[in-house]
Amino acid sequence: MDAGIHHASVEYRLLKHAPFPASHDDAVRALQFIRSKANEWGIDKSKVAAYGGSAGAQLVAYLAWGDDFANPKSEDPVARESTRLVAVAPLAGQSNMDLNWWVDHIPGCKRAFHPGSDSAIDRSGVEARALVKELSIITHISPDDPPTYMNYGMNPNDSIPEDHKRARGWSIHHINFGLVMEERLQSAGVDVYLNYPKANLPFESDVEFLMHHLKK
Repeated sequence: MDAGIHHASVEYRLLKHAPFPASHDDAVRALQFIRSKANEWGIDKSKVAAYGGSAGAQLVAYLAWGDDFANPKSEDPVARESTRLVAVAPLAGQSNMDLNWWVDHIPGCKRAFHPGSDSAIDRSGVEARALVKELSIITHISPDDPPTYMNYGMNPNDSIPEDHKRARGWSIHHINFGLVMEERLQSAGVDVYLNYPKANLPFESDVEFLMHHLKK
């Protein structure tokens, strides 16, 4: 607020409350609702950015890199609002929702980390595979995506923790997810910054990055 920036914390349904893509639908609707209140709340709807960690990273990247979910022909004024962002900061996010990819590309990741999973990351069938692709944020990257700042808590060559619980969280938020997204974003010509403990970036934090783009 001291910087002249509004801040909203968005809640969404967890898997135990509703299956995918309920959380993504919630994020889309929340962003549209905020924009629908722009005049009432004194918001510049042309300057909206987002950040989130882990599952939240999935959701903000889905908004930033996906097509605009606005429906100009809708009778619902909220649904007519844009979902595009001027900048995004997915923190410790997963590039895709394919559990097989996780096991193959993330050191120490095991299917046993997700026993009995009924989420999109462990489904089979044509419809399920289509859902996995839709929710895998890396598949939505395109040249018109906004500047992106990603952050991970480990270096690329760090060893997996010995503790089982820590190893599970470490693998779910592994920097290899960020590395493949950085490569895809760079190939698309998107301005991207990948932060980790030994990285040297022009922005010290996601907050500094987002404020830079919001105050342009």
